[in-house]
Amino acid sequence: MKTNSTQQEILLMTGTTFSSRQFSDRDDDGKKSKLSEREQLEEACWNGLLPQMLPEIYEHPKDDKKLYMWQITEAASFIEIELGELPEEKEKIFSIDPYSFLPLQFLS
Repeated sequence: MKTNSTQQEILLMTGTTFSSRQFSDRDDDGKKSKLSEREQLEEACWNGLLPQMLPEIYEHPKDDKKLYMWQITEAASFIEIELGELPEEKEKIFSIDPYSFLPLQFLS
C-alpha cells in the first residue's frame, strides 16, 4: 500500500534583484566571500535560510510533519529546491520544473 507524503518544489529565479541580494557576504573566517550570486543563494538555502527568505511560501504540513531539503538543482535561469518528508522521486507530470514536464507534454 502506497502512503501519501508531502513534497514541495520551489523555483528561485536567478539574475533577479532577489537573487542578487547578499545573503552572506562573509565566510566563517570573516573574509569576504568569493561565491557567485547563484552560489550564495544556493548556500543560503542549504544553511537553512529558506524560511527567512520566503516566509510566505514556506509552509509546514498540516499534521506538523517536517519537510527536509533533499536536493537543489541548477538550471539555466533558476535553481530548483526539492523539499519533502522522504527522499522520493517527484512525479514529473505534476512538477513545476519546465525541464521535467515539458517533454511529457510533447508526448501527449
